Amino acid sequence: MGVSVQAEQISQRTANLAGLLRALRRGPRSRSQLAAHSGLYKATVSSLVTELADRGLVRPAGLRNGGHGRPSQLVELRGEAAYGLALRVEADGFSAMTMDLAGVPLASRASVADVAQLGLERGMDELAALAEAVCADLDGPPIGVAVSVPGLVDTNAQVLRFAPALRWRDAGLADLIAARLGVDLTGVVIENEANLGAFAEVLEGPGVRELFYLSGGIGVGGGLVSGGVVLRGARGFAGEIGHITIDGAGDACSCGRTGCLETKAGFPALLRAAASPPDSLHDPSLGVDARVTALRDRIRDGDQRAAAAVHDLGTALSTALATVVDLVDPEVLVLGGYFAGLAEWLVEPIRVALGARSTGPGTRCRVVASTLGTSAALLGAAHLATERLFTDPTLAPLPVSSFCGEKPDSPQEAQVGAVGRGSAEKSEVS
Repeated sequence: MGVSVQAEQISQRTANLAGLLRALRRGPRSRSQLAAHSGLYKATVSSLVTELADRGLVRPAGLRNGGHGRPSQLVELRGEAAYGLALRVEADGFSAMTMDLAGVPLASRASVADVAQLGLERGMDELAALAEAVCADLDGPPIGVAVSVPGLVDTNAQVLRFAPALRWRDAGLADLIAARLGVDLTGVVIENEANLGAFAEVLEGPGVRELFYLSGGIGVGGGLVSGGVVLRGARGFAGEIGHITIDGAGDACSCGRTGCLETKAGFPALLRAAASPPDSLHDPSLGVDARVTALRDRIRDGDQRAAAAVHDLGTALSTALATVVDLVDPEVLVLGGYFAGLAEWLVEPIRVALGARSTGPGTRCRVVASTLGTSAALLGAAHLATERLFTDPTLAPLPVSSFCGEKPDSPQEAQVGAVGRGSAEKSEVS
């Protein structure tokens, strides 16, 4: 057998292992179900499942009674096999989370800060301290690290090109994080927060594979999913809906232009419209969720200024989203971030406006609120941090007995590797 043919067969087996492992992300399945899902022969599936079990990635999970014949043995992910580390940078602070292979959050921490004032180096120090805190009680290093940022990420170079809210340009975040945490640079992935929110919606949501995720925070971002894949564009900049011009004579934006959607729909803009300083809505120490709750309470109590601010927010979002719907025809528009907390006053007006403003798709596009709220990007980063194992399960070592009594030839064969950048460039959920 030629080397190229053998390599191709190994590559195909790895792809099949990965397909089965991804299928188990949504819960336990029998071998028959996995065969039906993958299109592989049952005997092939049994062989692949045995290998995944030998690598410590799956385990038996009870029996499934299908009503005819004997019950089928279910298989599930072995969550404790590995964990990923998610880090998030926002204009008003940092957060960190660890998650196991089965998607179960393990630990989380957050801190409030004026990140632009801190600057890049001190900001990375703060983020590294949170990372060390959430990993302190876990065995070994994370399988991968994924960092969520609110800005333009060059996914090829893994560099944050521009984050207006942070005032950071051309920041080599992967290098800075790897150095502080003592992990391999190839184990660090930098990603736009809206793309990560979209990724989380696909993994944890109802299974929709064609959606546009709208992220509301200090800024406004968008993540587009088609066929279950997050689309990033040629350089990773796709989805920057926050800097679509909706009012040419509008306010100056932090990006340097005027009239961007962010000047109307960013969280600071909403708060300015809803109340004047020194109102408690402007107190950053309260956090986003608490202030959104306070805003909801005011509207329900008859606060006309707060109600008008949210109404105008819906109008601004509708203007931008009508263009998005006409361009990409998503099945669902998901309102994420702080927008989800105001869904009671946003979903229906946006749905009606899309029907009136778009040329066709808007009448069929569903508008829903994210159930993940302001945690979506961090959850997406946590899932992405484990993604390399779902792309290449052979990174998990086989036991020594599987090497015919011989020890592995290299440390890489004996240790689960870190998540690589290549696996982050096309995040797909089967």
